[in-house]
Amino acid sequence: MTVLAQTRNTFGASVEASERLRLFCALRLPPDVVEALVAWQGRVLGGGAWRIVPPENLHLTLAFLGGRPASELPAIGAALRSAAAAAGEVRLRVRGYRETRSVGMLAFDDEGGRGAALAATLFDGLEALGVYERESRPWLPHITVLRFRARPRLRPELPGLGEVAPSDAAVFISRLRPGGAAYEAVEAVPLGEPTRR
Repeated sequence: MTVLAQTRNTFGASVEASERLRLFCALRLPPDVVEALVAWQGRVLGGGAWRIVPPENLHLTLAFLGGRPASELPAIGAALRSAAAAAGEVRLRVRGYRETRSVGMLAFDDEGGRGAALAATLFDGLEALGVYERESRPWLPHITVLRFRARPRLRPELPGLGEVAPSDAAVFISRLRPGGAAYEAVEAVPLGEPTRR
């Protein structure tokens, strides 16, 4: 077993270099925001024929990479570090609730466009590595809060989160489990800190 992405921010995940991993990059939320979301989920979304997303899985996705060889993880971490170092402070406000065919999410306004700028810089770095293809639609800051098989068409009151400033950015491994996906942060980087070599 080899430890990948040997940096001070690595969480110490051990994987074989040839293993394929389901990877994504995301902005993580401060604990007080997670607590407020969990309370809102229980109060407003509880009791339905759907699955509430657990607190450890609440995040704002930047880029979903899908199945990638574990050997690419250090370069993906470097691309995220570079994008995060160039980022200003990201500030978000809840805009509304929306549903796709399988998830319910909170969508956010990106004050000053700094989150979108961070995402664009990350996309450039990941595309240069050949590990990501940018979507045609613009990046939408959102948090998935529930999952379902049949769209419930909810119109919940919105949580009073105020201004949300993500705590940092991270590369995650998504591991599929019988009860749903489990996410493991393998490298976290602060926003706006110079890249270290």
